[in-house]
Amino acid sequence: MLVSIVIPCYNSEHTIGKVVELAVEEFSKLEDYDCEFVLVNDYSRDGTWKSIQGLAERYPNVKGINLAKNFGQHNAIMAGLSRTEGELIIGMDDDMQNHPSQIPQFLKKMEEGYDIVFGVFKQRKFSVFKNITGAVSRFLLWHLLDRPKDIQMSSFWCCRRYVRDEVVKYDGYNIFLQVLFFRTTHNIANIEIEHFAREVGESNYNFRRGLKLFMSCLNFTVIPLRVATFFGTVFSAAGFIGALVVLIRKLLDPTIAIGWSSMMCAMLVLFGFSIATITPQSSLFHFFIVFTPVYLRFSLHLSPDSQSHV
Repeated sequence: MLVSIVIPCYNSEHTIGKVVELAVEEFSKLEDYDCEFVLVNDYSRDGTWKSIQGLAERYPNVKGINLAKNFGQHNAIMAGLSRTEGELIIGMDDDMQNHPSQIPQFLKKMEEGYDIVFGVFKQRKFSVFKNITGAVSRFLLWHLLDRPKDIQMSSFWCCRRYVRDEVVKYDGYNIFLQVLFFRTTHNIANIEIEHFAREVGESNYNFRRGLKLFMSCLNFTVIPLRVATFFGTVFSAAGFIGALVVLIRKLLDPTIAIGWSSMMCAMLVLFGFSIATITPQSSLFHFFIVFTPVYLRFSLHLSPDSQSHV
């Protein structure tokens, strides 16, 4: 079985060669699997593209893609997915923290029939700042996204071909790959893997890039829109009740000045009503834009009598 390994590369001229070499070594130990590599250079500022070209000349199963500008990790992976040919696809990083020695564990777990397997690190070897921001984002994503609640996601994963075929249909710019996985299937598993220390350089993710990636996931959930609808309804109701109170007080005491209070009530009703009515329309537009599938079928089992009618 052919396994495609997609690796987004950014400033990794000193590590990408070792990643490929170790992965080739791992697959040489596996009897039933062959591999190909799709290496995507995300407009690196060093000699990463030359390293990829050298690997492509050395290994016939290595493909290189050179992007015209820095599109980001998930967009680079999407570019790589479009060139994969394997029945299984593995996504991993280029910095040796996602170590090729862990690949056999993914393949073994996939043999149990799962559609996607995420590697979960036993001990995360990131900086303190990245561990804190990662914990916050995981907590928020846990509650915002439609996903199996016992599943953790990571940048080291393996999926089946049909999942890849569905994911590459998405043509939006802001991509959060794991969210596309979750809307395709919930037949997902986790495995515990070792998280290796970075051998060269520092993480390419700073706070700005991490925030941009987190915000992109909001494209795939309507929960913020529903929260806005709720508060719009509350504000409108509060304005309406306040207007009744102002009216009753004015009837009881015609000398009371109601200019400011009546204006505030009118603003609450107006703005609350606007938010409550516009947001549901935005939700419909959201689902149209992100093209959430109605259903997906991976396999079909029919009795012999019914197969002739399909």
